[in-house]
Amino acid sequence: MNTRPHGAPQLRNPTFADLRHSLMAGVRDFLAAPVPDLFFASFFVIAGLVMAAITYVTGTTFWLILAVMGFPLLGALAALGFYEVSRRRAAQEPLGLSQVASVVWFHRGEQLPWLAAIIIVAFLFWFFLGHMIFALFLGLSPMTNVSTSLDIFLTREGLMMLGFGTLVGAGFALFVFSISVMGMPMLLDRDVDFISALLRSIAAVRAAPFVYLCWGAVVAVLTLLAMVPMFLGLFVVMPVLGHATWHLYRSLSETG
Repeated sequence: MNTRPHGAPQLRNPTFADLRHSLMAGVRDFLAAPVPDLFFASFFVIAGLVMAAITYVTGTTFWLILAVMGFPLLGALAALGFYEVSRRRAAQEPLGLSQVASVVWFHRGEQLPWLAAIIIVAFLFWFFLGHMIFALFLGLSPMTNVSTSLDIFLTREGLMMLGFGTLVGAGFALFVFSISVMGMPMLLDRDVDFISALLRSIAAVRAAPFVYLCWGAVVAVLTLLAMVPMFLGLFVVMPVLGHATWHLYRSLSETG
């Protein structure tokens, strides 16, 4: 492992030009290293398919609705491999799957798993609250039949549930996005503890909320659209967004 700079860097405020350039760089990185990208993205495609299969077989399709709404929360967990590909490409280092995977494996004992654990807990807590919201507004009986009774959502209770659930889900999404958008790439790039990384990430979002929220909206919309064709779109969207987030972080880092 290369020696990493110590401490959290100062981050300048992003512009929409930064977002555009980062997305373009993300596409270029994906085209340059498709093998490791498809490998890391496959974990989320498989997880989505397994999750859908379990909910269908058990007849609890309402869980799939919660999972789809919460899936973008977990997107940051796939990003480490993509970050490393972008870092290695910029440094003109080998882009083989074994080299990238070894770095990801190395970080299992570093600070990054702590931040990942916070994201997973937020995802699971969203499941719990989502279940409670369904029960509160719709009762337990229609929950097992939403796949064949979608008109339940057009009732007064259904619309209230969708509105309230969207607000709660947006709160979870904002929290996870705020701690991870700069925090996750920072933990790969710097020798810094996860508390400092997430606090610096939150501070960056608070300093330029509109641009960051626009970026978060792009990430959420593209991720949700990528799940429509049986999660297969994640093979492309996850790597591109992961690379783009790395380039955004590097362009905003004053010491980068």
